[in-house]
Amino acid sequence: MGNTRTHQRPVGRRITPQRAQFRRLAELADIGTVTRAQLAVLAQSLTCTGLINGTESHLLVALINTAPAESFDKSGRPIVFKSNQQLAFEIGRSIGRVSRMLSRLFDAGLITMQDSGNYKRYPIRNGDGEMTDGCGIDLRILIVRYAELDELVRQVRAEKKAADAALRRYRGALRNARYALSAAAELSVQVLDRIGSRIERVRDVVEAVGKGSSGMLRRATAILEWLVERLMQLPRRSAEVSETNNMTCPHVENGMHTQITNPHPFDDSSEERRSANAESHSLKGGSASKWAFEESLRRGRSEINQPRRVPQAMVALQDVLRAVPVLKTYGFAPSSWAELARAIPLMCRFAGISEDARARAVEQMGEQQAAVAVAVTLEKYDRQEVSSPGGYLRAMTDRAAAGELHLSRSVFGLAARNSMEVRH
Repeated sequence: MGNTRTHQRPVGRRITPQRAQFRRLAELADIGTVTRAQLAVLAQSLTCTGLINGTESHLLVALINTAPAESFDKSGRPIVFKSNQQLAFEIGRSIGRVSRMLSRLFDAGLITMQDSGNYKRYPIRNGDGEMTDGCGIDLRILIVRYAELDELVRQVRAEKKAADAALRRYRGALRNARYALSAAAELSVQVLDRIGSRIERVRDVVEAVGKGSSGMLRRATAILEWLVERLMQLPRRSAEVSETNNMTCPHVENGMHTQITNPHPFDDSSEERRSANAESHSLKGGSASKWAFEESLRRGRSEINQPRRVPQAMVALQDVLRAVPVLKTYGFAPSSWAELARAIPLMCRFAGISEDARARAVEQMGEQQAAVAVAVTLEKYDRQEVSSPGGYLRAMTDRAAAGELHLSRSVFGLAARNSMEVRH
């Protein structure tokens, strides 16, 4: 006969590194700084944060009310010793449901638990009858995290209030845009259809993500208000004129920043100017062309003949914002490359670019270059120079894979055209 194997019954709940960290954190509780009433109010408010649901909040409130009020005073220990059976009876749920909810509360860092070998919950007292420890449901972690959780509740409520206000304004702007579209008679049918499709596209983007955040709703409202201005044929806001003198790299890391762009591309000057042709294949006199030319001199003849990825010329974020004024039109005001990269998905939605095309562009070019490519595509789509933004971005991705994409030329060319439009 083979050896018999005895399976020992596991002792207590499964311990994870996170649960062990919560236990250690609970030992640092400064008991007496938070009352039981404050914790009960907090437990009822946590449902709005999505951290727990209503039933779990009900159980947490029952645990807090079970602990004596004096246990939250100095030298107290707020530990609950009720069994799962008793808790299930009090909140009207099954024993198994209570056990699972206790585990979720443990994982959320709202309680900690110490089980005994026989799964009983009881206090451990010293010779004077004072409780020194216990096997049960410990609520000290709530005292430690009270300020953090209370601030979380305040932030969620403030965001909800701001989102409600933004939603009301967005709905009013959408109603005004549709009314202005039906009342505009001076514009051609083609222009009206184009603006109408944009209004519906903004509505589809907002509905695709539900109500959306307050920031998205404010951005959508700004777009709709801008479309109303176009329907009313109001003069275009030209904020680029005031930014001409301060458009090249206003935020520098240190004093060693080197200026690589010319802030006045159309002024007569004997110095080098960058090319105004967005898609030209020669960068005569461009500020980035000298760098590219010097790099080509450092390579040997064999390297020049080998296929390789051409390095992109350095472009400042302010140049991109100048070249793509449609970003401000759609409510984007990135102050860093990271913010511009985070705006890629929303820009793609406004332009109608598919997720696959966006993912391929990011994979091939990187987030920063892909953000510039999407911004350029959105600008050209707004100018009606591109009828298929998704196909245009895919073509740019293919050119980047072949080392033939020159985003800097497109950026400088668009910036030059915008400057000319502002002057005239």
